Amino acid sequence: MKFENVDIELLKKYDRPGPRYTSYPPAPAFSKDFGPDDYKNAIIENNIQNSNADLSLYFHIPFCDTLCYFCGCNMLVTHRRETIRRYLDYIEKEIDMVWRLISPSRKVTQLHWGGGTPSYLNPNEIRELGNFINERFKYVDDPEVGVEIDPRGLTYEHMKAFREVGFNRISMGVQDFDPKVQKAVNRIQPEEITRQAIDWARELGFKSINLDLIYGLPFQTIESFEKTIDKVIELSPERLAVFNFAYVPWLKPHQRVIKKEDLPAPEVKLKILKMTIEKLTDAGYVYIGMDHFAKPDDELAIAQKEKTLYRNFQGYSTRAGADLYAFGMSAISQFQNIYAQNYKELKDYYARIDEGKFPTALGYKMNQDDIIRKHVIMRLMCDMEITKSEVEERFGISFDEYFADSLPKLKEFIDDGLIELTGDKIIVTLMGRLVIRNIAMCFDAYLEKMMKEKPIFSRTV
Repeated sequence: MKFENVDIELLKKYDRPGPRYTSYPPAPAFSKDFGPDDYKNAIIENNIQNSNADLSLYFHIPFCDTLCYFCGCNMLVTHRRETIRRYLDYIEKEIDMVWRLISPSRKVTQLHWGGGTPSYLNPNEIRELGNFINERFKYVDDPEVGVEIDPRGLTYEHMKAFREVGFNRISMGVQDFDPKVQKAVNRIQPEEITRQAIDWARELGFKSINLDLIYGLPFQTIESFEKTIDKVIELSPERLAVFNFAYVPWLKPHQRVIKKEDLPAPEVKLKILKMTIEKLTDAGYVYIGMDHFAKPDDELAIAQKEKTLYRNFQGYSTRAGADLYAFGMSAISQFQNIYAQNYKELKDYYARIDEGKFPTALGYKMNQDDIIRKHVIMRLMCDMEITKSEVEERFGISFDEYFADSLPKLKEFIDDGLIELTGDKIIVTLMGRLVIRNIAMCFDAYLEKMMKEKPIFSRTV
């Protein structure tokens, strides 16, 4: 699957703010009305109704050594090891609070440590937390166990510790190899240490490596980013995520350090995206959708082909049907018809746990309309098509009648060759994959209201 010629004018037309649909409804719909007791009751109910369903576990490690100016994550810069020690004590308490309510017959099919920087833990801390989790949960025979690492400050002992406690996948931020760009975003990461980390991972038997890149950063040009892409192709990771820089200084005040005039012009940014997609697909990578690429034999590409791909707060996932339980500051759980997010401030997170309560700050309980629309948006984002009869059979509705408000919004996408209607199917074309967020927005019942409020979403292209 190759992109011969990405249409810049179409990308321009659809470059507007919109959700990433790691959840539906999007996170801004979450409410303080959903609290610790609601989450506890949801866990109990989930384990009665889904006592044998697989688990997906996420652990948020928020700490970093330095602040990357582009960062949009919930993170904290600290050089105090006692701060990290205290956090590990509390996340272990939270794990036990949840674990005691989970049926022992349930097994983990997917586990991920994100951040922040999980590799900012020292090797002994990695082993401690990893073993603590492994002592409490059982795993399926071939779990996907991934961790985000930062090559800066990384040692072989870090990688060895991750492997020892069961990790088999790594994801590594690169962003851009250009020194001028790295300096502008306060992330000095020489190419050599990235290569070293990849070599260690392969030597230790990690079966999948993902590299994160960002386009739209200060001082990037088509020529400079092309050099980065060429080096990445040479490194040959199994997966790639190429993110559009979400410049949201109204949400992330530290981004004000980045001068708007240093960012590539919108036209240049779109040309960088065009070049990236064409080069990666020409090199044999499959464009999964959104920001993700994978080799044809990778589980991600296979899952999309077999229509078993899923989407959650970690992005695309091959383990559909697993209930996501998330731990740590700001982490979001997602199972059955609920979302539950922990407090984003350490003091609040610690205070709730000290009270013997779940540290749930926000949440949401989906109604039937949410469930139907989530399914449609999920299948669009993952399969790049919707089969109307499948939706009708699953939910007992007439698709065209139920979505009478949504279908007229698809007309411009059809006219632009981004969607094809074929009998029972709504099919996203190859070019349509580049604006899949925009297409999904047609089925969002909350978007119009949210867009009238203060800016909350990054741009779609």
